Amino acid sequence: MNSVTAITEKISAIKARIEKAAHRAGRNPEEIKLIAVTKTVDLEKIAEAVRAGAVILGENRVQEAQKKVKSYELRVMSEGIEWHLIGHLQRNKAKQAVQLFDLIHSIDSAGLAEEVNRQAEKINKVQRVLVEVKLSEEETKHGVSEKNLMPLLKKINSLKNLKLEGLMTMPPFFDEPERARPYFRRLRGIMNNINASRVTHYELWELSMGMSNDFEAAIEEGATMVRIGTAIFGERGLNAQI
Repeated sequence: MNSVTAITEKISAIKARIEKAAHRAGRNPEEIKLIAVTKTVDLEKIAEAVRAGAVILGENRVQEAQKKVKSYELRVMSEGIEWHLIGHLQRNKAKQAVQLFDLIHSIDSAGLAEEVNRQAEKINKVQRVLVEVKLSEEETKHGVSEKNLMPLLKKINSLKNLKLEGLMTMPPFFDEPERARPYFRRLRGIMNNINASRVTHYELWELSMGMSNDFEAAIEEGATMVRIGTAIFGERGLNAQI
């Protein structure tokens, strides 16, 4: 089996697993979006993933994403492709991020929100965003703490060129998916509390959580977006567990 054929079969298998996990939780599989994480993946493999039905592509770094988003091959394949930034965003990359991405998953400070808003205003765009919440004690993880979350949401609410759609988190990596479940449950509870408190102008609805090793547990706990790279494209070196 060549790598192209393998990608098609892997996406089909992942979609089946998403559907089964949704049914176990009494959810509609249609409300769960598969984000194919294309970090370090070449254009040929990305194109095959798109042909196999991947319509949302996720990148970790702005610089790497530029050549892919602007690729003629991918643009002519499907006008319906969405690009999501799922990795940490530095303020000095906000201009490029706003130009490239449909949804930014990793807003984690008022300063970053203000800069993204400023860059979006310059091109007359309302940038869709998620707020990344840090629920673990790992120093390598980014995100706003729970205690600082509400002030950040209020700040984003005041920015006219941002549209806040939900929350994202990245729990520690565990060999046993069940160990990640409490983090997913906690983020869902946080979003439910936000919606109940009416801190935002409208209800949040997106929960970006779950990767290749634990996405089924995330779906059972309410994920609406799962970020899957390794299970589609194979191991890609350090930090390839996505």
